[in-house]
Parts: sequence; structure tokens; C-alpha cells
Amino acid sequence: MTTVDSAPPPPMRLRELVFGAACAAAVRAAARLGVADALGDTPMTAEDLAAAVKTEPRTLRRLLRALSCQGVFTEQPDGTFAHTEMSRLLREDDPHSLRYIALWCTEPWTWDVWPKLDEAVRSGRNVFEDVYEREFFSYLNEEAPESAYVFNRAMTTSSRQSAEDVAELLDLRGASSVVDIGGGQGHVLASLLEKHPTLHGTLLDLPAVVGNADPRLRDGGSLASRVRMHPGDCREDIPVEADVYIIKNILEWDDDSTRRCLANVRKAAKPGARVVVIENLVDDTPSMRFTTAMDLLLLLNVGGAKHTRQSMVERLSDAGLVIGEIRPVNAYLHAFECTVPG
Repeated sequence: MTTVDSAPPPPMRLRELVFGAACAAAVRAAARLGVADALGDTPMTAEDLAAAVKTEPRTLRRLLRALSCQGVFTEQPDGTFAHTEMSRLLREDDPHSLRYIALWCTEPWTWDVWPKLDEAVRSGRNVFEDVYEREFFSYLNEEAPESAYVFNRAMTTSSRQSAEDVAELLDLRGASSVVDIGGGQGHVLASLLEKHPTLHGTLLDLPAVVGNADPRLRDGGSLASRVRMHPGDCREDIPVEADVYIIKNILEWDDDSTRRCLANVRKAAKPGARVVVIENLVDDTPSMRFTTAMDLLLLLNVGGAKHTRQSMVERLSDAGLVIGEIRPVNAYLHAFECTVPG
């Protein structure tokens, strides 16, 4: 029976840390093989699981034991394997599924850039362009369609799971229009429109993203009559005037891109408009291990960073926005309430 080790001594813990890539690869392998989807509520043998996912039984057992040591699946006394709370999150049909986020954080390009972290720390800039000789999102959309698909699904997962929390937090009574900047498939926008029946909204994101918007927002959808789709890059222009601007989890690029986006908001917005910036902060979250790791990955791929509360305040102040209340959205996200000065 394989169990999760508790509080190993420092030498063993360091050994485990330097094998972190093995843990990440094991989670990725289980997700790609569909092991969690094949395993139901009844424990299964490695042989039966192997038949279901078309692998060798002996090597699948080795994978499952490695994952069980981390609390992803559990090995029963009779040698069968069962779900844990974490392994269920790898199921595609789980309402809180993290399958695509797990895949996104372990995409093939990540294995090429992580070994160059020392170079990125030394230079303070991304190393992705040194490896692939092109900008990150250009590479995704032009050279790596499968990875771009995983990215979009991961962002959809994150957005869908937080959309209701955002809608619960924001009181948009009195507003007639809202624009979700870089809003992905529009889950946050849809939740806001469902909460406020007289509100009209605009979804602004790259053409390929907007084209795959939430069915509620597309032609024939329940909210389509109150929505305008606007394909575009917020770093280039935001030609939309609205009462409220939502900017969620996108101000993590390099500083120049962040400045351009916020400047475009200032240019488009009328005095008194609300600008709500929503981010997970690297210095104020219970998921510090994940957030600090994502912070380093952002350095590697786009030269960006997760924000501290202070760095976010500085970016917003530099853009000329008046910062009001800073409130938690949920355990991971904070909302910065800002207004455009007269």
C-alpha cells in the first residue's frame, strides 16, 4: 500500500524537490492517458485500468504508485487503486476539474525553458524567445495549435470557476454597459449579464478566442441580444466606451504591455468610469507555492510577473487611475476598484 509521506527531514525533502519534474510529468501522463476518467467510484486493479487506457499494466502500476505517494490516487491494501480528492480533479467531467491547468503547466515548451531559469534571473527578461526565436503567443497560435488549445481550455477553466465569485462581489446596479477586456470566452461577462438583466456587455479578446465564446453570448444564445463581440488586442487599442471595465488576470505580461493596456483603458473610458482589476497576488494568497511557481514561469515565457499588492497599486497609479477599495474575490483573487478621474 502506498501512502503520502508526512514531513520528511530536510535532506529527503530537498531530494524530493529536485525530482519535482518527475511529479509534474507523472500528473501530466495521467491526464493525457485519461486514467482519472477511466477510474470510477469502485477501486480498480492496475491491469483493468491498463486495459481501459491502453497501456502496459506494469508501467501503469509504477505511475500510479508514484502519484499515490503525492496523494493523487491511493493504493488500497488489496493492491487496487482508488480516487482521492486530488485525482478526481484530473477528471474532465469534474465540476472543479484542473485537468487542463495541469496540462498547461506541463506543456512541452515548459521543459525547454525551465532549465534556463538562471539566465532569466540573471538578465531579468524572458528566455522563451532565445529558445524558439519568436514571441510566446505568436509561437502558440502559429506553431503549436495543440498547446494553444490547452492554454485556452486552461484559461476557460480558471475563468469559469471564478466567474460566479466575481459576479457575486461586483454590484453593477446603475451601470448600463460593461466590457470584459481580455475576457477569454466570456464566462465572467455572462455571469454579470445574468445577474443584471438590463446590463449590456462587450467581450474583447483576440479573434480566435472571441470566436469560441461561451454559447450564451453567441448568436442564438440566451444573452446574445445584450452582447457585442469585439475581436482585438487590448495592448493595441480598446475602442469601447463603457460604464465599467473588467480586467481579470491579464496584467501579468511585461511592464510595457501592462502600461499599454491600462493607457488604452484611460483613452477609451469617460471620466467616472469604473475599472475593476482582478488578480491573484503573489504576496497575499493561501496558494503561495503555486503562485510563486507561476510567477517564475511568467518570467520565462513572456518576461512577466505575478503582482504583489504594492506593485499592482503602482501600475494602476502610474496609469492615472484613482484606486479605491481592494477586496478579496475568493481565497485566490483580489479586486482593485478604480475610477477614471475627471
